[in-house]
Amino acid sequence: MAIPDYQTVMLPLLRSIADGQEHRVRDLYESLAKQFQLTDDELQTKLPSGQQTIFHNRVGWAKTHLKAAGLLENPVRGKVRITEAGRTLLGDKPSKISIRLLKGIPAFNAFWDKSKETAEAEPANKGLATEPSNTPLEVLTASFNTLEAATKAELLARLKAAPPSFFEKAVISLLMAMGYGGVGGHGHVTGKSGDGGIDGTIAEDKLGLDLISVQAKRYDSATVGRPVVQAFVGSMDFVRSKKGVILTTSEFTKDARDFVDKIEGKKVVLVDGNMLTDLMLTHNIGVSTSGSYVLKEVSNDFFDEDEG
Repeated sequence: MAIPDYQTVMLPLLRSIADGQEHRVRDLYESLAKQFQLTDDELQTKLPSGQQTIFHNRVGWAKTHLKAAGLLENPVRGKVRITEAGRTLLGDKPSKISIRLLKGIPAFNAFWDKSKETAEAEPANKGLATEPSNTPLEVLTASFNTLEAATKAELLARLKAAPPSFFEKAVISLLMAMGYGGVGGHGHVTGKSGDGGIDGTIAEDKLGLDLISVQAKRYDSATVGRPVVQAFVGSMDFVRSKKGVILTTSEFTKDARDFVDKIEGKKVVLVDGNMLTDLMLTHNIGVSTSGSYVLKEVSNDFFDEDEG
């Protein structure tokens, strides 16, 4: 089954500690994973940050909400225990513990009101003030991904609208930012045109012993096919290059990609529009930083350890 959202996790979590004993948080992760019949792949699926698994993040937020409502407590580090209020709630046999239900508990309202104030101060987070199915970290990540996708789309549109000569210089700048170009940045645009021509060359190593041929195809919608790639590979002989890269604002056909996989004696890399904008964002070409945020979270390794 799919990884449950944190509201779905809350009732099974509280039931798992209904015996009134102290339970290790790390054991609860395992028991809940079995209850939800999660696969190994689902358990290993991480948030885009790569720092934490989605399931651990959602169990953690479920625990935070239950604690804020006074339904469970942390008697010692790394362990949880149900409270009298928690036992009373389970005695009512709820079908689900949701934000709507928790808002009926006075102890929870201070926590929720604080979350609501934060959400209202940040319009992009207004979903946090209602009944979100995703954790705040997931909402933040989704917002970041939306902004990044919009930036990539605008970047690609600007490249398509720019003159071919500008695009050729832009891709050389990108390759140099990626570490190619040798000492002092040895890379240049040839200034020539033509499907079979080399638009630029750049040194692969610091001494300039290996030369990379570059072709830049600024297409609006047309795809780059095998004939273009094949002509480029032939032109690499004129500059005595065994390595090349073709960068385009559009896409490559399957025939083109199949062709480069079968080339012998030469290595050619194809960079389509999606990969191109990814690389430009990574290496800060054509973009500027509008803001920087350091997101910190409580360390599970620190708090989940048993006290000796």
